[in-house]
Amino acid sequence: MGPTQLAAQDHGKRVASVFEMEEEGFSLFRGSEIPSGHTENPPLKRKKGPAPKMLGNEVCSVCGDKASGFHYNVLSCEGCKGFFRRSVIKGAQYVCKNGGKCEMDMYMRRKCQECRLRKCQEAGMREQCVLSEEQIRLKKLKKQEDDQARTVVVRPNPPSPPSTPPKLTSEQLGMIEKLVAAQQQCNQRSFTDRLKVTPWPQAPDPHNREARQQRFAHFTELAIISVQEIVDFAKQLPGFLELTREDQIALLKTSTIEVMLLETSRRYSPETESITFLKDLSYNRDDFAKAGLQFEFINPIFEFSKGMNDLQLNDAEYALLIAINIFSADRPNVQDQSLVERRQHTYVEALHSYICIHRPNDHLMFPRMLMKLVSLRTLSSVHSEQVFALRLQDKKLPPLLSEIWDVHE
Repeated sequence: MGPTQLAAQDHGKRVASVFEMEEEGFSLFRGSEIPSGHTENPPLKRKKGPAPKMLGNEVCSVCGDKASGFHYNVLSCEGCKGFFRRSVIKGAQYVCKNGGKCEMDMYMRRKCQECRLRKCQEAGMREQCVLSEEQIRLKKLKKQEDDQARTVVVRPNPPSPPSTPPKLTSEQLGMIEKLVAAQQQCNQRSFTDRLKVTPWPQAPDPHNREARQQRFAHFTELAIISVQEIVDFAKQLPGFLELTREDQIALLKTSTIEVMLLETSRRYSPETESITFLKDLSYNRDDFAKAGLQFEFINPIFEFSKGMNDLQLNDAEYALLIAINIFSADRPNVQDQSLVERRQHTYVEALHSYICIHRPNDHLMFPRMLMKLVSLRTLSSVHSEQVFALRLQDKKLPPLLSEIWDVHE
């Protein structure tokens, strides 16, 4: 039995060698190559009811491009729709170099964000439409997870007398102890790498170019430490080294970002709404944004972390869930899918038995945990979009991250 699976994104045929990098003394910290107020206007209200039918020749009320429909109360194109949404979610503040006097058209929309946002507002786009849409999205996601959790079919363990409580075998107990010990060992080793990380700049100006570059370098170096930690942990998973080297790499390349997000959720603090790395380096949503990440990626990370935190998983449950995630036979380029499925089934059965023993009254916990793996597939897709956006900003990832995320320069 494996968890509910979604089709994974195609990462191409190229197989990267994470292990060769380590064996050849690949220098992971030799440095990343990193280049470098709105006018108040009453919104124009449109009558309630279905949007008028499109004739095909309508133009955007903001820039004059071809309109795709009514977005946030205004007839507009996909570009201005996305720009307005991003601006509202980020609470962006733009500055016009021409004193706010730019004439907005398809050319100028790329040059002046302040005037473009003002034109969106003057045309009648409503911020409350964006916010309510975001709330609806999160509510739908929560309902979807709850509904799917109730429909996940779990293959039962061999039948046993009703009076016999579930038990973990000695092999399962040993495996769980080994996983937890391996995870703690990998975490401890990561703490020693803290001094290698570029310091987080204290520059008061959030738009300072050098400070932005340092923040980006800081986050990419934290990501490198996390990748090293995941590779070390995977090598200690019972059954992992029995796979061919090609299948080991295929599994690692596509699961790494998902395991990173699982590890991130362990470090989430609901009190401060922040995530802590390397014991005491804490970051909130704005810190992630200052490092160059987009709120379209940041917000789902924090929502996922909050949802995982609500489950109150312990170290053993996290370790088993990570192992199940790594042994996903539907990853691209996996050759021996049958062997990977058998290895994954070992961990699924252990997690099922463990939860039955430690959470006997919560019959939905096991399917809920497996459904989190489905959510991770969606987040992985969002991450790919974020990596593409970074490339458009000329932000170059360090070689190891480029290799493992298939970024072709």
